[in-house]
Amino acid sequence: MKRALILAFSLCGLAATLHAHGGEVWITPRLESTEVIHQGQPVIVKRNQDPRNKVNPLYAYTSRKCPPFCILPIKAAPGVDTVGELEVLGYLHRIAQGDESVLVVDTRTAKWPQRGMIPGAVNIPWKMLDPQHTESQAIGRMLYDKFGAAYRNGRWDYSPAKTLVLYCNGMWCSQSTTAIERLLHYGYPAKKLKWYRGGMQNWENLGLTTVRASDEETD
Repeated sequence: MKRALILAFSLCGLAATLHAHGGEVWITPRLESTEVIHQGQPVIVKRNQDPRNKVNPLYAYTSRKCPPFCILPIKAAPGVDTVGELEVLGYLHRIAQGDESVLVVDTRTAKWPQRGMIPGAVNIPWKMLDPQHTESQAIGRMLYDKFGAAYRNGRWDYSPAKTLVLYCNGMWCSQSTTAIERLLHYGYPAKKLKWYRGGMQNWENLGLTTVRASDEETD
């Protein structure tokens, strides 16, 4: 019940950001578009208004080889909530309103965000959280600098850490679930991790606004 109320209030906040553009393809019956902040600049997120628009060819393939591109379960890990597009928009709205306790994370490697990413997200590739690819000190700096965790008395304190909403390319992409697995291994609370399972596949299928990451935004 509490979670439902929080979502309801979040969606009410989103409705307050309606923009009168006269479009016919809305996000919900009450929400035409919403403004988010990407790299310090406002971006209007809405759906493509052309009824003839087709999905980005990058996400039109249906039969990627499995393994490694296998269909993922609905839950990334016990205690980690799976969220959809409206919940992601709700988190982005909170961030745009100055809420620094939330971070939407694009876990894909650099070439993908440069082709298009969710406005308001930050690109932190999954490899930056994996000790096989990144030194432990650099991972520690990530936990502290980007995610807001504290290191006290020889152990990590996640009470001040941000709620992370992680995504990658979709229900066949394991980059975000790998990042979640690593964060849980480091002790990050499952309740502070959210998984957007649909990722860019669903975001693009719904015609929602994307932005292209610059070289400065990716690693």
